[in-house]
Amino acid sequence: MLEKVFFGVLRVLTPLGPRYLRPSWFERLYLLWLFRNFPTLPSKVFNPRQQRFIEAICAHGRFVSFGTGVDDAPPLLIGTLEQRPPVASNLGAPRSAASVADAVNRLAAEARRK
Repeated sequence: MLEKVFFGVLRVLTPLGPRYLRPSWFERLYLLWLFRNFPTLPSKVFNPRQQRFIEAICAHGRFVSFGTGVDDAPPLLIGTLEQRPPVASNLGAPRSAASVADAVNRLAAEARRK
C-alpha cells in the first residue's frame, strides 16, 4: 500500500485503449481514497469536485507507457477510471431508406468500374 503512495499510477480506459497517468504525491493520496473500495470506477460516479480533479490530472498529460501486451500492466495500479466518450444528443435526422439505397447503388457502380 505504501508503494502505491510513492509509485502508483492511474489507469484511464479510453476508446483508444488504456492510458496510464503518473499523478503527484498528493494526487496519489487522494486517488487512493477515491478508489479505496473499488479497483475500477466510471467517471460518472464522482461528484463534480472529484470530476474536476480527475479532469485536471488528465489535462496535465503526465502519461507513462508500460508496453502493449496484456501482461505489461503496471504493478502499482492505484485504480482504473472508465472514461467513456460523451454521447452526442444531436445525431441528425435519420436517413430514409431511399437515401441509403442511393448510397449503396453509387458504391456498387463505383466498384464495378474498378
